[in-house]
Amino acid sequence: WKRMELSKREEPLSGRVVALFMVLCVSGMTAETARYSVPEEAERGYFVANIAKDLGLTGEELSARQARLVPEGEKQYLELNQHTGDLVVREQMDREELCGQSEPCLLRFEVLLESPLQSFRAEVSLIDINDHAPMFLNKEIVLKIPETAMPEARFLLESAQDPDVGNNSLQHYSISSNEYFHIYTRSRSDGRTYPELVLDRALDREQQAEVAFSVTAVDGGSPPRSGTALIRIVVLDINDNIPVFTRSLYKVRVLENSSPDTLVVAVSASDLDSGTNGEIAYSIVQNSEENHQTFKINSDTGQIRIKKPVDYEETKTYEIDVQATDGGGLSAHCKVEVQVEDMNDNAPEVIITSLTSTLSEAAPPNTVVALFNVQDRDSGDNGRTSCELAGEQPFSITLLAADAYALVTSEALDREQVAEYNVTVQARDEGLPALSVSKTLFVRLLDMNDNAPTFTQAIYTMVLSENEPAGTSLGLLSATDADAGKNARVRYTLERPSSKGHPVASFVSVEAETGIVRALRPLDYEEVRAFEVAVRAADGGSPPLSAQALLRVVVRDENDNAPVVLYPPHNSSAAADELVPRWAPTGYLVAKVVAVDADAGQNAWLSYELAKATEPALFRVGLHSGEVRTARAVAERDTPRQRLVVLVRDRGQPPRTATTTLGITLVRDFSDAFLQLNHGTERKRQQQPQVAEEELLTTYLIASLGCVSSLFLLSVLAFSAAKLCRGRLRPRPPSARCYAHGNFPTDGVDASRTGTLSPAYHYEAYLTSASGRSEFQFLKPDLPCPPSSAEVGAGKQKESLC
Repeated sequence: WKRMELSKREEPLSGRVVALFMVLCVSGMTAETARYSVPEEAERGYFVANIAKDLGLTGEELSARQARLVPEGEKQYLELNQHTGDLVVREQMDREELCGQSEPCLLRFEVLLESPLQSFRAEVSLIDINDHAPMFLNKEIVLKIPETAMPEARFLLESAQDPDVGNNSLQHYSISSNEYFHIYTRSRSDGRTYPELVLDRALDREQQAEVAFSVTAVDGGSPPRSGTALIRIVVLDINDNIPVFTRSLYKVRVLENSSPDTLVVAVSASDLDSGTNGEIAYSIVQNSEENHQTFKINSDTGQIRIKKPVDYEETKTYEIDVQATDGGGLSAHCKVEVQVEDMNDNAPEVIITSLTSTLSEAAPPNTVVALFNVQDRDSGDNGRTSCELAGEQPFSITLLAADAYALVTSEALDREQVAEYNVTVQARDEGLPALSVSKTLFVRLLDMNDNAPTFTQAIYTMVLSENEPAGTSLGLLSATDADAGKNARVRYTLERPSSKGHPVASFVSVEAETGIVRALRPLDYEEVRAFEVAVRAADGGSPPLSAQALLRVVVRDENDNAPVVLYPPHNSSAAADELVPRWAPTGYLVAKVVAVDADAGQNAWLSYELAKATEPALFRVGLHSGEVRTARAVAERDTPRQRLVVLVRDRGQPPRTATTTLGITLVRDFSDAFLQLNHGTERKRQQQPQVAEEELLTTYLIASLGCVSSLFLLSVLAFSAAKLCRGRLRPRPPSARCYAHGNFPTDGVDASRTGTLSPAYHYEAYLTSASGRSEFQFLKPDLPCPPSSAEVGAGKQKESLC
């Protein structure tokens, strides 16, 4: 690749170096690296290159494929415009801060195209600008030179320091005008320069004991920069032997991370002089800041030791200039080259360049989750790395470039099984012993509506008592959804079929949010005993998913219906409804009361009992059959007309009852039964009795009847007494005689008639079984009438009522 050098802040666009960009797109990886250049400290927005043009893409294609830059380090110095493809400077870069003296200074990054996935390696070379001037560590340099020094003798000077590199680094030295010295610029193997003073003429201490002049270090920038120091030459007295090193070059190796005070090498020099001129002191010259912080020398023994641990990754080779000076001021120099041996002291480093912390559970395999680089600062096998995932997880690592990886999904994901993943990436080098590092990435799955609600039961059976008010809670429907958020928010609805002609919507409803089933109106067990309806649970996803269950509502019967008597009919009269012969024995079946109850279960279990009766001991009622039978044989003294009130009771809580009245007529034979029926019919037409009379009115009527009867008996007795008294006072004519029975005279009257009263008066007292109240009937006196002539002639005698 080609490179152009620019002067600082001049023609920034023309200073861009565009490399020959060779891109081979095979399985999302690049075979060559694109190279660009940019001057250091370029302003923000400085144009570097057009990535789209180099890739052979348009700006629209670059934007559609979601191109982005993935830097090698954590800081982003460059920026890519996705619409135009322009690569520009995002933040000013200082080459000396980023790379120090290393050359070239490269910023590596990757151009990542996500759809489809491709990666291109690229690097930008920072071109040094002349922003630093050479500088001497000591502003005054003192050299002691014996007066015996011969012309062309060379003396090593301290080098000036310049952080710039290339042409902008230190190029040559110059000294101010003097008559004894000139300066010569020399280069080391690493490209750095150092000055040597060359003696032009012999020194004479007696003429001039000290020579002073300035030295200037100049770099190659445009315009050039320079630094100056003062050189003082102290002329020493005669010392004709200089120290001699055993070797001019010492090559040694030292392990990195060696502890402080570790011996590196011991240099040795000798001097043939004796006394003070033969005493040698060792020192390190050309002592750069780096050497000064790293090494130290024992001035007496020449042992060079480490001051701080050396790091192979920072500096691989050190060059140390050692000077041996005798007591007369003569000196000699040797060079010590220290090679740092690499140790596996750096674990791999995982640098995350892109991370998607939330991922849809519907993401297909090979979806990119994270992009990362693995770096190891060691070299050789110590710097070779491999990468893997810890544990079994639905992810895998795809190699994109030499040290660039992508974390992708390897199989379908299911949030309902695992909602969050802690993906641990392990990077390991090949050193002995191997070092490794782990990086944990947190990935949370976003829910998709892929699970339908599930009812806890396929069939829900709920019981509702009849006549319960509207709003009564029947029970609770429950459905769960394995999804989350609104996808798991379940709403309940009822389907709309009909049951026995009634829409179910008029019977029950379900609360959409809670699933509570409530009655909409009271239900009648006799109309609806049970019904079924389909219920649906739908989630809040888009589109929503749903499930269906069956709701069965059973109506529980309540004792809300009283028994209904079918026989005897409610509107029939109780007078002479049933005929019972007077010869009926005990257990004779008189009638059967038939009743029904619209309720169910024990609410419809009926029992019968005798509530009232004219003769309570004469009849009994079967408890469960309702059969009315004679409890004993019918006697002659029993009243011909009997009235029974039968109570029908169910077993509900509380129980409900109904009553019915049964009229019974006691007869001797068919003719008697016929007369009784006719008599009863006539009385029905006259009285029109009221069956349902209140008990209080009956009591009053009975009392009134007793009073009237008592008054009537008293009146009859008074009337009879008066008649008897008058009969004794005066004789009665034969035609007016009345016949008496019992204790009265029986003058010629048939004694076969029996009774407690005279035949003149006949009373009949009876109770009507139909009216429910007492009656007293007064009959006309039964007086014998004289027979007619026809009757007398016929020899007949007949009683008639007059």
